[in-house]
Amino acid sequence: MNAAVEIVFILVLLLSFAPWLICAKDRRLEVKMTLVQNASAHGAFCLDGSLPAYHLHRGFGAGARNWLLQFEGGGWCNDIPSCLERAQTRRGSTRYMTKYEIFSGILSNNASLNPDFYNWNRVKIRYCDGASFAGNAKFDNGTSSLYFRGQKIWEAIILDLLPKGLANARKALLSGCSAGGLATFLHCDEFTKYLPNNASVKCLSDAGFFLDERDISLNHTMRSLYKEIVELQGVEQNLDKNCTKSLYIPELCFFPQYALRYITTPFFILNSAYDVFQFHHILVPPSADPRGHWNRCKLNPAACNAHQIDVLQGFRSDMLSALRFFFASSRRGGMFINSCFAHCQSESQDTWFAVDSPRVHNKTIAEAVGDWYFRGRVTKEIDCPYPCNNSYKSIFQCSQRLIYYNVYED
Repeated sequence: MNAAVEIVFILVLLLSFAPWLICAKDRRLEVKMTLVQNASAHGAFCLDGSLPAYHLHRGFGAGARNWLLQFEGGGWCNDIPSCLERAQTRRGSTRYMTKYEIFSGILSNNASLNPDFYNWNRVKIRYCDGASFAGNAKFDNGTSSLYFRGQKIWEAIILDLLPKGLANARKALLSGCSAGGLATFLHCDEFTKYLPNNASVKCLSDAGFFLDERDISLNHTMRSLYKEIVELQGVEQNLDKNCTKSLYIPELCFFPQYALRYITTPFFILNSAYDVFQFHHILVPPSADPRGHWNRCKLNPAACNAHQIDVLQGFRSDMLSALRFFFASSRRGGMFINSCFAHCQSESQDTWFAVDSPRVHNKTIAEAVGDWYFRGRVTKEIDCPYPCNNSYKSIFQCSQRLIYYNVYED
């Protein structure tokens, strides 16, 4: 009898939750890929020569003439071997990409999950060049060839979207995550030139504020990487001319902290002060920690010793110092610098806008971006140093849930 009651109870539970499960599945918005068929006419190719692509979900109602373009992220390649390897993956060829992408977070079409942008035309620009959509060169040794055409990919996709309604945009937001967040810094002002003069155009970088920082061995690991990318892929010609003229080392303008002061379009910077990718690849790259003393700390911030915490706090201080000019002088800019050990927070529903999303001054990322874009409020939120945030649950979830998904995706 008891067994029968238990079975009935379980069935009732399953039936009760079935509608919720079906609803949750239905809320997953999958958007089909669009290949840019005339890209070859513009010389725009992925690393392997395949056509570039994007995913477009149409806006509706009051948002039908508003556009959000999101650059996909995914690291870089800095030499021929790494680019040849990349060309055989989804990071270098649309042949290997998923034909449908899930739109969530800032790309969601659900008003309760994305209250400010849900009804906009939302575009995810696929990343297949390895230089943050900024290169313009080609490699061909007679046996192998590589197309470093990120700049042309960006231009070809914009030209493909203009007749689809982008040319008549009333409001527009150019955004991106990680290497795509860097692309936002590089293309923000250029984006405005394609749109009507009376359009409200702004830009947002998520986890794209990569620092020109020495690693724990005092080597310029990231500076060396960026120098190789710029030289290999012909990026310097597409960097901001005012920036490159002002610096003794022009390729440094690939770093956002040097390019930012020359951007005139309203800009929002979303970043973790303890960005996991930068922690693992700029501050403590494998080359600087051959014996793995930082391994446990990398996997779990709570396992860091006092010295390691001091190093991380120093990294946070350097990030805030690099942002000091922007914080003080930009009247139309916005910031959300939290203390979550994460990398990319705008495309994840958990961190963008949810009940337990990370908050700074009781404000979620989505609310901070909305206040900045729509409501004209000064939004420059900086969290207190780890681990003082009252929302420890959110920090723990970010550090555990996003560390693997985002860092190793890149």
